[in-house]
Amino acid sequence: MKKLILSFLLIFLIASAGFAQNTSKKKKSDKPVNYPWDSELLIDNQTTLSPQAKTLECIIQHRFGLVNQKGISDLFGIYAPGANIRLGLNYTPVKNLTIGYGLTKKNMYNDFQAKWVILEQTRSNRIPVAVAVFGDFAIDGRSNSAFGTSYKFTDRFSYFSQLIVSRKFSEWLSLEVTGSFTHYNMVAPKRNHDNIGVGMNGQIKFSPESSIIFQYDIPLKIQGISEQTSFTETNSAKPNFGFGYQVETAGHSFQIYFTTADGILPQDIYMNNHHDWTKKDFMIGFTITRLWNF
Repeated sequence: MKKLILSFLLIFLIASAGFAQNTSKKKKSDKPVNYPWDSELLIDNQTTLSPQAKTLECIIQHRFGLVNQKGISDLFGIYAPGANIRLGLNYTPVKNLTIGYGLTKKNMYNDFQAKWVILEQTRSNRIPVAVAVFGDFAIDGRSNSAFGTSYKFTDRFSYFSQLIVSRKFSEWLSLEVTGSFTHYNMVAPKRNHDNIGVGMNGQIKFSPESSIIFQYDIPLKIQGISEQTSFTETNSAKPNFGFGYQVETAGHSFQIYFTTADGILPQDIYMNNHHDWTKKDFMIGFTITRLWNF
């Protein structure tokens, strides 16, 4: 099943690339829509926006503790132990291709990522949506003892791939849907190595610089790729729901939000989120991005 999924993704990428090249030749005069998103990150998710070529981006993503755990005694999670943070750098060497590296406090993940915007939505609506593919490869940086007695270096590896389709419906509304595949080389007992997930994200602008943002990521329970006889609270992840406020300037983007997952890397969220937003398991988080053009 895993080989079938990977083969399908490879065929899709090749076909999409060919379609994108043919479309670009025919529609050179048709310009992409202006600023479909205010940032290439929306809480925990990628958008179909890529900075212009030769742009360096610095990213700070921070997650505090649970709001509902101790209440005012730890200032609703802000002073709680176990906060998570990721520091990242992205670079866009050519148009529509972004590559990056980041270091995350949880599990000391070192991750390498790439995003390619295959299609851009056009103003004439000849291409009605934007399409991007995103991939992340992470190396767990914990001590060897965290991986048991039969440790191999490749046990540290995890992978994430995602297809993103978005549309700017108006000057105030942009939406996107995602489909993803996650794989961990090593997992805890009675856990699955693979997951397929879907998601929906949105941006609702109420001024030229400000907007409301939201996300909803759903790890699917597919018995065909599961290594377990049934799905339980301990062997399956819960959906990740988040919402917040975003303000954007020419070189900066700032987001502050409530979100469910304590993980920041997408593969960690889709495989390891055990917080339930229906039980008010939220954390306060923020994301800051800064762009430099060379």
